[in-house]
Amino acid sequence: MKVTTLPPLTDQRTEVLGACPHDCPDTCSLRTTVQNGVAIQVHGNPAHPATDGVLCTKVSRYTERTYHPQRLLTPLRRCGPKGSGQFEAVSWDSALRDIAARLTAIAARDAQAILPYSYAGTMGLVQSESMAARFFHRLGASLLERTICASAGASALEYTLGSKRGMQVEFFAEARLILIWGSNSITSNLHFWRRVQQAKRQGAKVICIDPRRSETADKCQQHIALRPGTDAALALALMQQLIQHNWLDHDYIAQHTLGWDALRARALEWPPERAAAVCGISVAEIENLARDYGQAGAHAAIRLNYGMQRVHGGGNAVRAIACLPALTGAWRQRSGGLLLSSSGAFAVRRQALQRPDLLGTRQPRTINMSTIGDDLLRPASADFGPAIEALLVYNSNPVAIAPDSARVVQGFAREDLFTVVLEHFQTDSADYADYVLPATTQLEHWDIHSSYGHTDVLLNRPAIAPLGQAKPNTQIFRELAQHMGFTEACFADDDLQLARSAFGPEVDFEHLLEHGFVHLPVPDAPFAQGQFATPSGRCEFFSAALAASGQDGLPDYLPNHESGSSDPRYPLAMISPPARNFLNSSFVNVDSLRAIEGQPLIEMHADDAAARQIQAGDTVRVFNQRGSYRCVVDLNQRARPGVINGLGVWWRKLGLDGSNVNQLTSQRLTDMGRGPTFYDCAVQVERA
Repeated sequence: MKVTTLPPLTDQRTEVLGACPHDCPDTCSLRTTVQNGVAIQVHGNPAHPATDGVLCTKVSRYTERTYHPQRLLTPLRRCGPKGSGQFEAVSWDSALRDIAARLTAIAARDAQAILPYSYAGTMGLVQSESMAARFFHRLGASLLERTICASAGASALEYTLGSKRGMQVEFFAEARLILIWGSNSITSNLHFWRRVQQAKRQGAKVICIDPRRSETADKCQQHIALRPGTDAALALALMQQLIQHNWLDHDYIAQHTLGWDALRARALEWPPERAAAVCGISVAEIENLARDYGQAGAHAAIRLNYGMQRVHGGGNAVRAIACLPALTGAWRQRSGGLLLSSSGAFAVRRQALQRPDLLGTRQPRTINMSTIGDDLLRPASADFGPAIEALLVYNSNPVAIAPDSARVVQGFAREDLFTVVLEHFQTDSADYADYVLPATTQLEHWDIHSSYGHTDVLLNRPAIAPLGQAKPNTQIFRELAQHMGFTEACFADDDLQLARSAFGPEVDFEHLLEHGFVHLPVPDAPFAQGQFATPSGRCEFFSAALAASGQDGLPDYLPNHESGSSDPRYPLAMISPPARNFLNSSFVNVDSLRAIEGQPLIEMHADDAAARQIQAGDTVRVFNQRGSYRCVVDLNQRARPGVINGLGVWWRKLGLDGSNVNQLTSQRLTDMGRGPTFYDCAVQVERA
């Protein structure tokens, strides 16, 4: 069929198929209504089973974001002090010539002094790491270890199951018991919640395990409010009860698992009384949860999310929970098992997209994005290599979202750091840039998407022409490569070519062009016959690879770096889940959504507030050794005693004192995957 880039200019309304680009497991198929070249409305595609015509509040207002009056539509050059947000408009040619000259001079000394910084501002394979990765590989820049969200849980799944695979989301509707563990599904996984509703109508019991009484917990039959970072202790106690009551599938364990005897011995060390003391819940809650799980057998389903792995022992916690379905044989049925991520089902041709061969024999260092605060301030050394002299930020807002943000700000404020930011809006990070380059939104470019919540490939068509002088990320890096004299043919690939190269013949691209999505051929029950992608082919309770790296080969409970009670100065634990109407730092500047959220706040238990003479609505100072954050207190019964919930991620400039909750979070890393420990944070609160 003939492919047109954009719908024709006409008074008649047309529908353009697309895909939601945001960091959400639902990866919805979109239909954008266009009239006379203007996007009128974005709504869910009713033909896509996973989307079923429904969008979240955030994305349903996507036109408000695209046509926002503060949208960046021309290249900008800094004309005031760093952080002041003072810029002047310049031409694309002037901006790119100067950026290329600056990068060329730095690369002549050592290209590793140049660092890309990006994450999931778009999840698209084309506009994230295709042309951008080619550019940085050709340059020989430092590599970025992209850990900010999911690396601990991802590593845990790979050690245990062999890949990031799990249940098909639609089969949760057939489960008899659903454990929603560390997830606020109503706000962050809406289409999964619709499956939960189906299961509830058919008699399923739904239990939420979460330190916070979230909107999801409100709608479940039971909420277990454990202390942050104690999930592994709870999982081990569940194992102990499964063993004690013989709620086990001995045949599945014998045929399809590795390390059962060792795991059994460890689990028996965790009677409910011990776990209850660690988790801050009752013995009865543990015993009843184990009974529910054990008796549901192969029809017990667990939906994990990434919040519970953002602590010191996050990887071990995911490992422990991921062992549970193999103990009961829940993998035998499509209505049983576990889902954290489905991304391992997608055979993305990353080498074709990203061209690491452009590095040649060079082996640049790797810098962890979760420690950018410290790394921007490191001097050159034999261990670290050259100091970072240039930073190119795209699809991210590190000044707002990276931990220990006072350090991040200090690094971005360096006068000798050359910073380029590709953005839609003048974010906190853009305020510190030397150049801000206007990027297109999802309605204005091609892209192709995998998912981590279902197993469909989606195509995004541009619905409208780029506004102003905005350009796709890919085009910006193509033109920058040209200005730097890169002549390799791969820099001429257009976005449609890149989209076509992302997958092999298992994805029918012509079908994608016509329908907007393609179902991958995956089994209903991925591990019914074992066939795990681990070295042994079994679910590895004991991982020899972990043991060889110097870690415990069995899952275990690891206490938090900051327990909330180890330092008497900071007796409260703090977690920082996302505000309902924001997605990380995206949508914070959409007026209608920010109006719903109101203002930056913490949720606090009434007993903790009373002990500090704090009342609902008071402005408070939340602080620890890294800094302080002023916000308003909400006493809405969502916080458990000893824990506060600092909802994020507000832009710093929109906070009460020019900061946000990440002023308090730490750059310490998780036990595996080198991820951030956002929810492993001790603080004190006082009236401001």
